[in-house]
Amino acid sequence: MANYHKMEASSVQTLKDLANKLRIDSIVATNASKSGHPTSCASMAEIMSVLFFHTMRYKVSSPKDAANDRFILSKGHAAPILYAAWAEAGLFPVSDLTNLRKIDSDLEGHPTPRLNFIDVGTGSLGQGLSVACGMAYVGKYFDKSSYRTFCLLGDGESAEGSVWEALNFASVYNLDNLVVIFDINRLGQSGPTPLQHDMEVYRQRVTAFGLNAIVVDGHDIEELTKAFHEASITKGKPTAILAKTFKGKGFINIEDAEKWHGTPLNDKTVKVLEEINGQIRNKKMPVNIPKPIADVPAINITNVHLSSPPNYTLGEKIATRVAYGTALAKIAENNNRVIALDADTKNSTFSDKIKVKYPERHIECFIAEQNMVGIAIGTACRDRTIAFVSTFATFFTRAFDQIRMGAISQTNVNFVGSHCGISIGEDGPSQMGLEDIALFRSVPGTTVFYPADAVSCERSIELAANTKGICFIRTSRPATAVIYKNDEVFEIGKAKVVKSSPSDKVLVIGAGVTLYEALSAAEDLEKSGISVRVLDPFTIKPIDAATIIKNAKECGGRIVTVEDHYAEGGLGEAVLSAVAEEKDIIVRKLAVTAIPRSGPSNVLLDLFGISAKNVVAAVKKFVN
Repeated sequence: MANYHKMEASSVQTLKDLANKLRIDSIVATNASKSGHPTSCASMAEIMSVLFFHTMRYKVSSPKDAANDRFILSKGHAAPILYAAWAEAGLFPVSDLTNLRKIDSDLEGHPTPRLNFIDVGTGSLGQGLSVACGMAYVGKYFDKSSYRTFCLLGDGESAEGSVWEALNFASVYNLDNLVVIFDINRLGQSGPTPLQHDMEVYRQRVTAFGLNAIVVDGHDIEELTKAFHEASITKGKPTAILAKTFKGKGFINIEDAEKWHGTPLNDKTVKVLEEINGQIRNKKMPVNIPKPIADVPAINITNVHLSSPPNYTLGEKIATRVAYGTALAKIAENNNRVIALDADTKNSTFSDKIKVKYPERHIECFIAEQNMVGIAIGTACRDRTIAFVSTFATFFTRAFDQIRMGAISQTNVNFVGSHCGISIGEDGPSQMGLEDIALFRSVPGTTVFYPADAVSCERSIELAANTKGICFIRTSRPATAVIYKNDEVFEIGKAKVVKSSPSDKVLVIGAGVTLYEALSAAEDLEKSGISVRVLDPFTIKPIDAATIIKNAKECGGRIVTVEDHYAEGGLGEAVLSAVAEEKDIIVRKLAVTAIPRSGPSNVLLDLFGISAKNVVAAVKKFVN
């Protein structure tokens, strides 16, 4: 093989010794915590030794340096050996490993970014490779730098479809800076994996997905170093190293045995440690970590603004999904790290507006929403991009696990869900986002925008680009009238009263299309001598409790909410939470309470109880 130099025997022995030291560290840590997965660590010890002390380039003193190679441990339950690798590299004392899983320690049962050497939380299996693809994509196409991305998966998690979505993505985009390592140790949690050690089937499947597949003995140092070298010189496609390993490798009477998943060695410890210690030739092991290549560009993703303010005419009808595309292109003009990811809906979500102006900054993820979310999380790691992810709002529900793991990962990703609610019309219930607000409200640290018109939508995109954590912007399919002036100022957590008078009897709160139903109802009610106040919350989370409470009290303590969403978890329940501790405020909710059907938008709003006619009826019943 070109430029490959066979390792000296002493170097091979050092890496063998380090692998066994990592095994010992994992045993000691899991015994100390009385929980954990030492056998899952043992199967990958040689892989970790070669990666961390021979192959990867990184600064121990600065684990998240932009130039460092990236490493994602997708099989997060093997966290003890990852912690051990960083400790043996010198980041923190090896003795700290005995704090594993303790309440006052950040060495948690599965890795999270509370630790300065962890980019994303893992452990919900099948997700790490998608994140790694996002990192590799940024490295190849945006940073155009030398760092590489390594992702280690378990064979059990390869049953997850998102793994194969990620392999497909990696191949389509020629991510030759990505190395995928499968730790094929034959055993899952409760029994053998589907293919066990059928390495040829693994090779055929991975090859069919377009990767350079290399089958190795995962406990052979020289085979591993040669495979990683081949990966480094393979161009035009990613490499998958398929490592045949044994769970509990080196553990007497435990190796390759079932019923040892997630179990400390306990009374088996002494004999196992004696055996492993007996294999270590050099007690003082020199650590040689290659230095990264400092060729990563400096970037700035702060203070992002629209390149020009909104430019609409009051009363003009524009769908907020269209305004999203306009705003996306505007902020992209002002910052070259604004990117868009879409799942083959770009001409419906209007993310294609950035593709027209900056095609290199639009990532087509195809119809694989779970993978798309993981990729977005990867692109946002280490603050390398400002990522906006769009599809129909309802399709984010299939990626709920990836989204919640994004929150655990402290990600800064912006999700834009179009085609929300029954107002989309004839496409029918499979396309209607009716759970999306509940989904994103339930995730810790999220900001949920629900802009009603084009002006507020453009400003919500600008605000989201500058907001830490997960943001969700809900956009609508129908065109709605512009009700705000172009210079209107919007803030997160600040509602807008769009109609009021001193004699208002009820506060009506609508959002998106239902804000217009509320305004229409207000006009009809005036003909009956009933004056109502109408409020646009702008953000559903955080909800503007102070403004809602103040206006509700001025309207006799009566609130009617109307929303194009199921009754559970949406606008109405956000308002209920805001006023829960207030005396003499009553909330009545209008929401979609049954599975809808196809039909014209206005007919559906009426049929499912959220049209202006239904608001009028609810208000009259309230005041009478």
